[in-house]
Amino acid sequence: MSLALVQSRALLGLQAPAVTVEVHLANGLPSFTLVGLAEVEVKEARERVRSALLNAGLEFPANKKITVNLAPADLPKDSGRFDLPIALGILAASGQIAAERLGGWEFAGELSLSGLLRPVRGALATSLALRALDAPVRMVLPPGSAEEAALVPGTQIWRARHLLDVVRQFLPAGAAPEPEDGDGWQRLAPATPTAHTDGPDLADVKGQSAAKRALEIAAAGGHGLLLVGPPGSGKSMLAQRFAGLLPPMRVEQALESAAIASLAGRFTSAQWMRRITASPHHSCSAIALVGGGSPPRPGEISLAHEGVLFLDEFPEFARSALEALREPLESGRITISRAAQRAEFPARFQLIAAMNPCPCGFAGSRQRACRCTPDQIARYQGKLSGPLLDRIDLHVEVPALPAEELLAAPAGEASSAVRERVARAHERALARQGRPNQALQGQELDRMVALDEAAARFLQTAAARLAWSARSTHRALKVARTIADLAASEHVTVAHVAEAVQYRRVLRTTV
Repeated sequence: MSLALVQSRALLGLQAPAVTVEVHLANGLPSFTLVGLAEVEVKEARERVRSALLNAGLEFPANKKITVNLAPADLPKDSGRFDLPIALGILAASGQIAAERLGGWEFAGELSLSGLLRPVRGALATSLALRALDAPVRMVLPPGSAEEAALVPGTQIWRARHLLDVVRQFLPAGAAPEPEDGDGWQRLAPATPTAHTDGPDLADVKGQSAAKRALEIAAAGGHGLLLVGPPGSGKSMLAQRFAGLLPPMRVEQALESAAIASLAGRFTSAQWMRRITASPHHSCSAIALVGGGSPPRPGEISLAHEGVLFLDEFPEFARSALEALREPLESGRITISRAAQRAEFPARFQLIAAMNPCPCGFAGSRQRACRCTPDQIARYQGKLSGPLLDRIDLHVEVPALPAEELLAAPAGEASSAVRERVARAHERALARQGRPNQALQGQELDRMVALDEAAARFLQTAAARLAWSARSTHRALKVARTIADLAASEHVTVAHVAEAVQYRRVLRTTV
C-alpha cells in the first residue's frame, strides 16, 4: 500500500485539534516533501525521521517520491511532535508495518537520530482532548510525556521508549516479532490524586496579626491582596506562605493547571495537585505576564491558574503589563488574538502584590525617616492606576516590627489551622452559590450576601464618605460576605461590613 494515514494532534492554545498525517509513496525522482502549514521545526522532521529509520535497522524508501501532508492544511503545526507519526506513516506506506492496525491509535513524539523518543510539550492538553471524545482512543507518547498524559482519568496511554518499541506492536500478520524490552512498551495506569499541603508555614511569621487576618480572608473568598510596607517588614514572607492557606485542589482544577504548565514545558510530577506560586520579576514584559507570541503561548497569569500570582515591587512593573491585568482579574480568562489565530487561556489566579509606600520605602515608618518629597511619593504611587487598585479587594499595611518585639514574639498560628478555617468558609460559599465569593456578580451578589438593614446603612454611609466607585462598593460587599462565612454567619452584619471597609483603604492616605 503506497498511502497510509496516521492520527496525531496539534496544539492551539489549550486545545489539541486532531491532525491526520497522510503519507504517499510514488515512483519518480526521489524526494521527501512535507506540506500542511508546518513550522521550521516540523519540516526538519525529514532529516530526523530518515536517520532514525536507518539507525533503527528499518528500511527508508530512498528510491521513492515521499509526500507527507499534515491535514487540515490551514491549522498551524509546530514542535517535533509529528516525528513519530510521520515515521510510522512511511513504514505503513512501504508495507513494513500493518497500516490497518493503526486505526484507533494516536501518536506523538520527537525522534532522536538513533530512534529514541523524546518528550513533547502539551501532553496533558492532548490527553484532555482524548477524554472528550465519544469513542475511546489509545495514545502513544514518549517517556515523560506519557506520565503527564496518564494523570487524566479515563484515558488509555501507552509509553514507548524507542521507535522499535512501537513498530513491534504493528507488524504485519505472520511477521516474526522482534525481541522486546519489557519496559520499552507499557500502558500507564492513571495516577492516584494526592493533595499536597507541605511548604512554608505561616507560623514562621511573627507579629503582623492584621496582615495574617487579611491573608485568611483572601484565601477563603478568592480575593486579591495588596501588601504595603517598608523593606524587611515581611511582605514577601507572607506572600510565599499564602498558597499553603488555600483549600485543597480538586482533580479538575489540578488537570487544568497542569495542562497549562505542560503547554509551556514547565510541568513536573512534583507540581501535581499543588497550588503554584508564580513570582515573575518586575522587569518582565506585558507579553511574558499575560501571554502572547506566535503561536500564542500562556503567560505568568495563566501559569498561576488556580494558584497564586505574586508581584513584588508592584509599581516597578511596566505600566502596560499592569494594565493588562485588569481584564483577567475580572473574567478569569485571557484572550490572545493575532492576525492568523486566536487562543484563550484560563487565568483564575489570586493576586498578591507587595510594594513600598514610597521610593525609599520608609514613608510612615517609625524606625527610619523618609527622605522622599511629597511629589516623589505621589509620582511613585501614581504608577498604579485607579482602575487597577479598584480591582484589588484588600489593601493592607504591613508595618515594620521593632527588634525587641520581633525577637520576643512567640511563633504564630500554623498554616494547617488557618487552612481548616479557610476550607470550611470556602465550602459554605460553594454550597450556597457554587463559586467563591469573589466571583459573585450582579443580582446573584444581592441574593447571596444577605445584608441586614443596619449593615446596609453602614455600607452606604462608608461608600459616600470615602467616595467609592460602584466596583469598590461591590468588592467590599464580597469581602464582608467572606468575613461572615469565616464566622459561620448566615447574614452579613455591621461588624462584618466594618472590617471589610478597613481593607478598602486608599493607598495615598498612608503617607
